Amino acid sequence: MTAKSKLKQPKTASLIPAETITQSILFIRGQKVMFDETLAQLYGVKTKVLNQAVKRNRSRFPKDFMFQLTNEELENWRSQFVTSNPSAKMGLRRKPYAFTEQGIAMLSSVLNSKRAVQVNIEIMRTFVRLRQMLASHQQLGRKMEALEKRYDRRFKIIFDVLRQLMKPPEPKPKPIGFEDRQKRK
Repeated sequence: MTAKSKLKQPKTASLIPAETITQSILFIRGQKVMFDETLAQLYGVKTKVLNQAVKRNRSRFPKDFMFQLTNEELENWRSQFVTSNPSAKMGLRRKPYAFTEQGIAMLSSVLNSKRAVQVNIEIMRTFVRLRQMLASHQQLGRKMEALEKRYDRRFKIIFDVLRQLMKPPEPKPKPIGFEDRQKRK
């Protein structure tokens, strides 16, 4: 075995799929955030434990790292998820905390567990990928505008079609009800 092969470490499977993390990132108050409940699930702790750790270390979480949703924001968010029913003691009964990317990074030092560190690494990688995708999308848009200015109106149709192709696809609604297994075969 050579010294070079000793340095290579085997690739391990991701602790949490990137899609799961990406779907958990919300856009609130102009920032990409994740809720305390979601983060607690990813870290494998109870939401109460996560929030207690944050409260014990409040100085590490200024307003630009973490904020609590207002009543209006909570009702707006709840209205998007019909299953949340506070009167039946289901769903959220309190205003969740929203953690920005910096706040999420700070959580690993507060929770101080091996899993918290691993989960944080995955979350930070996901935030980086999102920024890279956004930057490349903006760069492509600027190049399109430059080309459009350079060429005459004959190519306007082509540019319009390209702009339509650049738009993210609309999410397909999930069917409601049961699927007949016999029809599937």
